[in-house]
Amino acid sequence: MLRHVIIGNGIAGVSAAEAIRSLDPDAGITFIAREELLPYSRPMISLVLAGSAGFSQLPLRPPDYYQELKAEAFTGHEAVAVDWDARSVRTHRDAVVPFDRLLIASGADPRQLHIEGANCRGVFTMRSAEDVHGMIEALDRTRHVLVLGGGLVGFKAAYGLLRRGRAVTMLIRSKHPLAMQVDAAAGKMIQTVLEQNGLTVQVGVEVAAIESDRSGRVARAVLSDGQALDCQMVVVGKGVWPATKFLGNDRVHVDAGIVVDDSLQTSVEGVFAAGDVAEHFDIARAERWMNAIWPVAVEMGRIAGMNMAGHKVRYRGSLSRNVMRIFQLDVLTAGLVNPPADSQYSVLATHNANKQTYRKLVFREEHLVGATLVGQVEQGGVLMNAIASRIPLAKDRERLLDPGFNFASLAPLLKTV
Repeated sequence: MLRHVIIGNGIAGVSAAEAIRSLDPDAGITFIAREELLPYSRPMISLVLAGSAGFSQLPLRPPDYYQELKAEAFTGHEAVAVDWDARSVRTHRDAVVPFDRLLIASGADPRQLHIEGANCRGVFTMRSAEDVHGMIEALDRTRHVLVLGGGLVGFKAAYGLLRRGRAVTMLIRSKHPLAMQVDAAAGKMIQTVLEQNGLTVQVGVEVAAIESDRSGRVARAVLSDGQALDCQMVVVGKGVWPATKFLGNDRVHVDAGIVVDDSLQTSVEGVFAAGDVAEHFDIARAERWMNAIWPVAVEMGRIAGMNMAGHKVRYRGSLSRNVMRIFQLDVLTAGLVNPPADSQYSVLATHNANKQTYRKLVFREEHLVGATLVGQVEQGGVLMNAIASRIPLAKDRERLLDPGFNFASLAPLLKTV
């Protein structure tokens, strides 16, 4: 009986375990998970912060999940080292878990602040259910919140806290919100909607220091331009970094993330990686990349589990995509939305300010590699499939910008993402 050990019980780890069990009823499966909780929906924690969902709605599986799966679970155990020769994982509670095959699905950790006052009480990241629990507990003594970062995490935190009736200021080092997801034109539309709904947005500025009161709680922030803002909570939403420090640096090939092949195996035989920690191939960019999004983690976990169980399956790569509603504004992005200044790329875009719509398509030679839709996103799924399928679209490209164009007419040419 093979011993399969999975570091992480997020959706990548769960998908892998269930794939293994479906193919091998007798395989040994052991989870090592930092949090004590059952597998839960990490994207939903923003809904809990906003008050539109409760903590009881977070779990993805029933309380007897591990028993039904016939799996062992070391919850509340953080992996701290891997003994590659002995083929075992050691946890911070000194448990030693041997493996025949290992899946690293440890996810990503939020980037921390490295400034004076970063450890004051009232400074939060928003990556886990525990983070959100702490933020909600602190609301009674919070009037003004400072959100650092204009990415998806920062936006979700700001939205949730606005829904809770708190004043929120967002500091964005770049020139517009969601700079990793959209271009300047779409970013300006998003910023306008945010401000219309009560959020204060400051671009081109970041926090330089955080000051505390006598109790050690956040009291104010000093900004890079010299401003001092009173606040009682700071939320750090400045991105994440793959959780790989327990691996050491002598065996597994780590670049930005853990580099994997098409079976999702690492540079070590029998050791796989999936989810936010893994670096594979981006279909639109045509290079190694990490797309730390839920559907990618599900697919990577499932395919890694099948390969661990001996059922050979090839992972063909991932595609970045996001669909979000920003108050009354719908936004969809897919693929490479901000291409480099290179002659092989061409961009088509149209903007209707009166209807609050924006459409941008990015081509690399004859292939669609990126799309941004603001205001009218209903046919965005077809565009995602067009990017993933790499069908040539060399003729009459401008018709794709027509609001009345029926993208469904492309469907017979496409493969499903």
